[in-house]
Amino acid sequence: MSQERALRIAYSPCPNDTFVFHAWAHGLVPGAPPIDVTFADIDITNGMAERGEFDVLKVSYAVLPYVLDEYALLPCGGALGRGCGPLVLTRDEGTRKGADLSGRTVAVPSERSTAYLLFRLWAAAEVPGGVGEIVVLPFHEIMPAVRDGRVDAGLVIHEARFTYQDYGLHKLADMGEHWERTTSLPIPLGAIIAKRSLGEERLRELAAAARTSVHMAWDEPEASRGYVMEHAQEMDPKVADQHIGLYVNEFTSALGEEGYAAVRGLLTRAAAEGLVPPLGPHALEL
Repeated sequence: MSQERALRIAYSPCPNDTFVFHAWAHGLVPGAPPIDVTFADIDITNGMAERGEFDVLKVSYAVLPYVLDEYALLPCGGALGRGCGPLVLTRDEGTRKGADLSGRTVAVPSERSTAYLLFRLWAAAEVPGGVGEIVVLPFHEIMPAVRDGRVDAGLVIHEARFTYQDYGLHKLADMGEHWERTTSLPIPLGAIIAKRSLGEERLRELAAAARTSVHMAWDEPEASRGYVMEHAQEMDPKVADQHIGLYVNEFTSALGEEGYAAVRGLLTRAAAEGLVPPLGPHALEL
């Protein structure tokens, strides 16, 4: 009997992803199909999705309008939440208003990221005349660029929420706070998608495997610690724990009605601003 082909999956080395997928990646989820893991930052996985390269991917919700013909959104395993949005950072403590960014250079981690959509929606409301040049940098290079004066401000994600003060930087605005205040919805960040060509039955199996992997991680958090820290890029264990606590929550287990409303809300607003193509009425369905 031939061995089942491992599905090719790509997700980031960030603690929330390694925590969520530890059990599945190590063959601990009963009945789950085997997976062959590639680690890549979210901007890379977004490009992989647009090229249709992998079976399963962790991507930005912002890329969904470009890939949903080929991929289906799984209802679990991703990252949504409250109080977990991207931040705009500056070097000058006196910078306190969006208007201070008018015409300024801002570094962002990707123009196809959820963070960028949230930033553009915030800037449309808070920055008269709009920001100036947008510079795309890998997220780990953004805070040094702001600190060294190479850009006027930076849009940061991930563990930067917990470490930006180490760079002597100051928070200008929280994109998540703006989103929650204006919509009362959780913040959609990262999605798990799988190829529609796998078939509806297999897609449901993948969703069940992701959900079980999440719950196994919650039940035995120490089991994944070695895997998490191995890929956490020299992150302090306390920061890794904060990262997991913030980004792995009830929406990781199941998007639910509120989670789907948040995703539709983000992409509908972004489409209205001309930032992404409009979604079809059934585009988010499995």
